[in-house]
Amino acid sequence: MIFHNPKGAPELACEQCGCRWFDRMHDTCYECGTAVAPEAIAEFDAAVRAFAARAEAAAPGGSAPAPEGPAA
Repeated sequence: MIFHNPKGAPELACEQCGCRWFDRMHDTCYECGTAVAPEAIAEFDAAVRAFAARAEAAAPGGSAPAPEGPAA
């Protein structure tokens, strides 16, 4: 299950209990132990890519800001 936080970024939640805390080593929910389906992970990855594309398009000049720090 995917929902969006107040800033609009997607967050993955457990299909069984709605928990947002996952054991990323085992792809299971910490609350109920349900395995995260590969389809849910793929859907979440697509939602993250779409969010990043919208954020990049909304940035001044239509692209993401340059990283800060000393030039190499």
